[in-house]
Amino acid sequence: MSAPEKLTIDIYSDVVCPWCVIGYGQLTKALNELEGEIEAQVRWRPFELNPDMPKEGEEQEAHLSRKYGRSAEEGAAVRGKMREIAESAGVSLSYEGEGEAPPAMMWNTRDCHKLLGLALEQMGPEVQTKLKLALFEAHFNHRKDLSDRDVLLGIASEVGLHREAAKAAFDDADLEARVLAEERQAWDLNISGVPAMIVEGKFMIPGAQAPDVYVNALRRVVEKTRASAE
Repeated sequence: MSAPEKLTIDIYSDVVCPWCVIGYGQLTKALNELEGEIEAQVRWRPFELNPDMPKEGEEQEAHLSRKYGRSAEEGAAVRGKMREIAESAGVSLSYEGEGEAPPAMMWNTRDCHKLLGLALEQMGPEVQTKLKLALFEAHFNHRKDLSDRDVLLGIASEVGLHREAAKAAFDDADLEARVLAEERQAWDLNISGVPAMIVEGKFMIPGAQAPDVYVNALRRVVEKTRASAE
């Protein structure tokens, strides 16, 4: 039996993006189906949905209503449908903490992306993915303030980042410049929404797709890669 084909998948996303959680859940299902056939290394790239969001954040429904001009009823319908899709993807967008749920908020995520860049640079893709998933969980399932540096340091420490290195990352000008450069690269690739997955540096799969779409797309990438190598 031949060894699985190895692919690199760069996922442009934001940690407050529900479709990014769903997309990763669907991709995971696809990769499980492709086990033994395709092996993927996932790396996370920055894409801030709200780079100008103030420190205090904004209530989620008010933000989405202002941004998309939808009513409260329309917002509730969208959230309900999204939760159904998330469940089928094997992920959760629901509050899972103790007691009454705090308000769902949108936050400035620049510091999150700095930590994700640090994790990839110092610890590699696997730890970076652990951090990404921990940030998703903190936001969607526990409604933590992702602009609070103490909150972020706690999350980073839990996945294995050195606390002092993570603390220094917040004010690291070079690290911030790399985050901004990667975001500009996303626009250069015509990425205007997330998630967007770039396979082997050149094949883009936009949006949160169904598992079978990912399966077929990744198989096509392997075919094209083999053909170009012959």
